[in-house]
Amino acid sequence: MNEPGLKPDAPGHNKPPLTYKDAGVDIDAGDALVEHIKPLAKSTNRPGVMGGLGGFGGLFDLKAAGFTDPILVSGTDGVGTKLKVAIEAAVPDTVGIDLVAMCVNDIVVQGAEPLFFLDYYASGRLDVDVGRRLVAGIAEGCRRAGCALVGGETAEMPGMYVEGDYDLAGFAVGAAERNALLPRTDIAPGDVVLGLASNGAHSNGYSLVRRVVERSGLKYTDRAPFADKMLGEALLEPTRIYVKQVLQAVRATGAIKGLAHITGGGLPGNAPRCLPDGTRARLDARRWKAPPVFRWLHEVGQVPTDDMLRTFNCGLGMIVVTARDDAGLVTKALTEAGETVSEVGVIERAPTDEADCVVDHADTLWRS
Repeated sequence: MNEPGLKPDAPGHNKPPLTYKDAGVDIDAGDALVEHIKPLAKSTNRPGVMGGLGGFGGLFDLKAAGFTDPILVSGTDGVGTKLKVAIEAAVPDTVGIDLVAMCVNDIVVQGAEPLFFLDYYASGRLDVDVGRRLVAGIAEGCRRAGCALVGGETAEMPGMYVEGDYDLAGFAVGAAERNALLPRTDIAPGDVVLGLASNGAHSNGYSLVRRVVERSGLKYTDRAPFADKMLGEALLEPTRIYVKQVLQAVRATGAIKGLAHITGGGLPGNAPRCLPDGTRARLDARRWKAPPVFRWLHEVGQVPTDDMLRTFNCGLGMIVVTARDDAGLVTKALTEAGETVSEVGVIERAPTDEADCVVDHADTLWRS
């Protein structure tokens, strides 16, 4: 007997029934991935987390986390085309750390402690092993930042992504006491700029990085010219997470006036974001060292110095602004927390219509 409403000559008549799996979505694989995720999420628990995975939303108790008069601070980001390197090198293990880093480093510069994190993982066809390795990286990033992985979303979308491709996005929420928000309003000419070392390109500029790799003729499985490891592994060095070290210094000294996370736009695009109108940062590139990858990118790609500065962090993943009299105290606190710290510049009055961040002697960054 024909199904109601389906005429014998209708399209699909006498053909096998279609299931969601036939359409490219494997619910069983999704359920299997969730089972892998549960212990990873549990490993990131911290005071304030309520319940576990499985609800429609993640719950968090600010009072249990120890806040009195909290202001919520949120951030969202992705990993950009660094994902293409991870996909082509078949190394999905560390881009989850990058995902967390890009969100929580943005939160901490406001003086906020990251509390919880949610991720979004999408692919054309769900590969449970790749998904597990990605989320394991996310969990590791959360542990480094001291925040909890309280939920997320896994989407299998055939037709949206080619075979083997995937995408990641993340969302973090943190909190700061109202009177501890940064930047402070007393940043002024004469203040000192400290730089915290990066360990490479972090998660910015990878569209340019990939073009340089193409020009070099190297494969991601070849030995990196600038490091004793494979090129893909070297370029996938995960973004440094500065959260615990910076918060420790902020709370121990009370002397940090402002912070800036150096991401896309580089130093010229990000340093001014923590500065008041009428001021600018003047940095001296002779005062810090850039990781070797930047010299390689500059030389092989013949990338102009201005483009290098506006695309990459060029060796500084975060900058710190403090009064000159407090620079030694803040440097000591950050160093004891595990950071490599350099005094890289000063805050000065900004002449009208001139840049909000000047990097002097930038060409020295590419010299041996």
